[in-house]
Amino acid sequence: MEGGLPGRLWSWGFGLFFVRKAGYPAAMNQDDMKKAAAQAALEFVPVGGVIGVGTGSTANYFIDYLATIKGRFDGAVASSIATAERLKKHGIPVFDLNEAGSLTVYVDGADETTIHRALIKGGGGALTREKIVAAASRSFVCIADEGKLVDVLGRFPLPIEVIPMARSLVAREIVTLGGEPVLRQGFQTDNGNVILDVHGLKILDPVALEERLNNITGVVTNGLFARRGADILLLGTKQGVRRLP
Repeated sequence: MEGGLPGRLWSWGFGLFFVRKAGYPAAMNQDDMKKAAAQAALEFVPVGGVIGVGTGSTANYFIDYLATIKGRFDGAVASSIATAERLKKHGIPVFDLNEAGSLTVYVDGADETTIHRALIKGGGGALTREKIVAAASRSFVCIADEGKLVDVLGRFPLPIEVIPMARSLVAREIVTLGGEPVLRQGFQTDNGNVILDVHGLKILDPVALEERLNNITGVVTNGLFARRGADILLLGTKQGVRRLP
């Protein structure tokens, strides 16, 4: 496989593991696992065309690896200003989504994921643009370390992007749903909005909650990616990269 990825796979539990390639540290820390998942995602980059690229620490590792194969594809649509700057720094052309149209694949990280590939995203504040680029892509490959895998979403505070004048209105509505909203201090999204991080949720039906939150007046979008979750999850683990499904 291109990018030095091993070709042999074996089954274990719910997914598949890539054979760990030579040179991986014997004791992998969280960053090592993020890097392993990011590198494994190179397999899904098509020849030609434009891809979508997410935002965050794991996505940054993916961009760095992407630079090693930048001749294979035409360029990328970025989910944030920070991602666009990192892509350009590596000499990867960045396209506006309106120009690029439908994308073959979107690669991004997650703050939490279930085995069913429902996600919480938005820790970096780019959730709205991430959700737009994911929706415009035929396939969504999520890359994360094994610590992001949970049985039930909600341990990580759920980010909600909100129009500033509606902050208090939205917060009151969230309290009625059992959440504890906290304003992300000193932060403004690329769209000029604020983020409410919602604590105390145990999200048993992420699709229903995603839809309910998005129906609150003043909400731009929330960080649940359940209606359009990941198609493929690549989890970096101490044993190698686990693929779901």
